[in-house]
Amino acid sequence: MARRDNSPDFIEAIARGLDVIRVFGPGQPVMSLAAVAAASDLPRPTARRILLTLEQLGYVRQAGGHSGTGQSGQAGPGGQPGQAAGGYELTPRVLDLGMSYVLSRGLWVVARPHMEALVARTRNSSSIAQLDGSDIVYVARVAVPKIVTLAVTIGTRFPAMPTSLGKVLLAALPLAEAERILAEPSRSGIVPRHRPDGSERATALREVRARGWALTDEELAPGIRSVAVPLRDGEGRVIAALNVNSHAAETPLEVLTGEYLPLLLKAAGAISADWAVCQSVPQVTVAAATEGMP
Repeated sequence: MARRDNSPDFIEAIARGLDVIRVFGPGQPVMSLAAVAAASDLPRPTARRILLTLEQLGYVRQAGGHSGTGQSGQAGPGGQPGQAAGGYELTPRVLDLGMSYVLSRGLWVVARPHMEALVARTRNSSSIAQLDGSDIVYVARVAVPKIVTLAVTIGTRFPAMPTSLGKVLLAALPLAEAERILAEPSRSGIVPRHRPDGSERATALREVRARGWALTDEELAPGIRSVAVPLRDGEGRVIAALNVNSHAAETPLEVLTGEYLPLLLKAAGAISADWAVCQSVPQVTVAAATEGMP
């Protein structure tokens, strides 16, 4: 999986380590050393060293809590050094990698009060997502307890086109660029109910661009209905999308677009305005702040 690069600055060991973390996908919470090596296209000795390093850093653990290495690479339960009898699994510390991005952007801090007010008014969950290849990735969410087809948390990845959030983000791009992105394979592990052809995609994205919001009705999975609008920075660029999602059996389309959409547009405008203010505040480093002090 690791990208080969001719640049002398490219560190392939880091790329391989990230590849190993990414192989723990949907439905694969625990993987054997052999499975990790095969999924990451790495030799078993290389995959083993990476897993041991990630284990020492706290990002991976032996499934069941048993150490297969001891303190000095001793033989594990299966008799092989560093081999976990029950396989390996990620630890919650992996979430730090994603949250570092979210918190460094500051978008969650800015959006949270507006999202909470929106959820209180609509009694439905609201999320913020950004594009990553042909997928959307959730970076903020205020949820209400409801039974839905697909569970969503921060870091959840869905194919972009069958979601309202994805449509908004794709519509902000030139059509050729959107098509290039959509040609990339999804890494979500989700097969959507509706897969439009190129002509249908182009028509849908033009409509979203023209009206400024997107609607999906059970295109991703049964029962999921949502409406989304863009979030913009101080220059007017679309930086993310905000939605309200509901269960199709509970919320008619007329309610979603007639009652929730105006509230959603208002919340998005407030978040975008606050984000623009945050961007305009001068960033003062510690060095600059202390310059000239005795």
